[in-house]
Amino acid sequence: MQYNILEYLDDTVRRVPEKVAYSNEKSSVTFQQTHDRGRAIGTFLSNKGIYKEPVVVFMSRGPEAITAFYGAVYGGNYYVPLDEEMPRFRIELIMEKLDPRVIICDDSTKGIVDTFDYSGSVYLYNDIIKTPVNEDMILEIRKRAIDTDPIYVVFTSGSTGIPKGVVACHRSVIDYIETLSDVLEFSEKTVFGNQTPLYFDACLKELYPTLKFGATTYLIPKNLFMFPIKLVEYLNDKKINTICWVVSALTMISAFGVLDKVVPQYLETIAFGSEVFPIKQFNLWRNALPDTKFINLYGPTEATGMSCYYKIDRDFKEDEAIPIGAPFKNTEIILLDDKNRIPDKGDMGEICIRGTSLTLGYYKDFDRTNEVFVQNPLNSAYPELIYRTGDLGKYNERGELVFVSRRDQQIKHMGHRIELGEIEFNVNMVEGVKAACCIYNKDNSKIELFYVGDISTRDLSAALKKRLPRYMVPNYIKALDEMPLTANKKIDRLYIKQNLSRNKRGK
Repeated sequence: MQYNILEYLDDTVRRVPEKVAYSNEKSSVTFQQTHDRGRAIGTFLSNKGIYKEPVVVFMSRGPEAITAFYGAVYGGNYYVPLDEEMPRFRIELIMEKLDPRVIICDDSTKGIVDTFDYSGSVYLYNDIIKTPVNEDMILEIRKRAIDTDPIYVVFTSGSTGIPKGVVACHRSVIDYIETLSDVLEFSEKTVFGNQTPLYFDACLKELYPTLKFGATTYLIPKNLFMFPIKLVEYLNDKKINTICWVVSALTMISAFGVLDKVVPQYLETIAFGSEVFPIKQFNLWRNALPDTKFINLYGPTEATGMSCYYKIDRDFKEDEAIPIGAPFKNTEIILLDDKNRIPDKGDMGEICIRGTSLTLGYYKDFDRTNEVFVQNPLNSAYPELIYRTGDLGKYNERGELVFVSRRDQQIKHMGHRIELGEIEFNVNMVEGVKAACCIYNKDNSKIELFYVGDISTRDLSAALKKRLPRYMVPNYIKALDEMPLTANKKIDRLYIKQNLSRNKRGK
């Protein structure tokens, strides 16, 4: 039985020590280098008396930052990834919450760290990896470790404006990686193309399977996602055969006709999640890569990543939604209605998750933890936690779970209960639309639609009036040159609400 995530690395380094583990446009590290440098960092931290504490890794997105993550864990600590692309105000809020004693940085981030109001210790990665490894110390740290010890804290957006730090442990991460690997069929031959920043939990899909199998992960340069043709050429140049991307990163390629010019010829597995994949765009991918496996993934950060999967093995009409399917092994999905009961067949309910994949909760925030990590209302016999996702789902006629929308995307408008996701779904089906985001302006009780595409607002409005009931047709439609995206390439709904909504523009 495995208790520590680093057992993956300990095993793999004996098999393929000189194979490249992680690489970007500037550098690469082998499994041997990852192993040796990680243990050196662990020794250094232990020498400094840093144990069972948050270790902030504030480094550029690269193989060195990943090695520093593992170094923190070798020292018996848990890592907290930060990045220079994060807004300074957000970093300050996170640092205030953590109050860490140590930051690991590199030459490119040291100057930024020096401007912080920070009284702890700052260490350069290139200096501390030179520390002689104390084998007895590393062994003793491992002996004292248990599988519920934290491994990382990643910060997600909070509804109050204050980031929430989700704390994951070895047990939940191992459970996730084992089940994900079975579903996506990773192996030593897997070549990952990482799209996400390292301060999101989404990168787990590449980082830890790479350790487990002795695979290789390429950290794709961020700027390539602005040039879809060059991005696909990069995938071909590196012979990348597996990607696990957010939907908007994929639709950026398909919506602009790139697949008609160049095809990612080595791709064997495409996993996607975090957003609904418009069928029109999905079909462009599937037609271009008929032999590639497509898997829809669903899950929240609070459950260590992804909790459900659907292997796409049939065709979908444009008015259908791709299911999120069934839960991973050792995970249960429970739908609950507003009265904490299982809804009737075909009715919606909140998606709740039970199982080993649940994280430990929010860092130094027991109140918010207790709001969503709650006793299973279907169990009155003994303590059993479930996580309430805030997502709404239902089972279709095939018994497949389908994501409907976020609970906070459900509005009351003109006396009707409306899912904004349903409006977006219909907008994305209109010919000429490439991306869409629908919000509800509470200041004037109006539905507002923002889209990117080759169709006029007048024609789009006319098309929607044929598809939607009158009370669901957006009151305001605005064409954008490009859709605002978060660092993780999801649609940035908060930015749209704060900066593009009509009342924000003085109208």
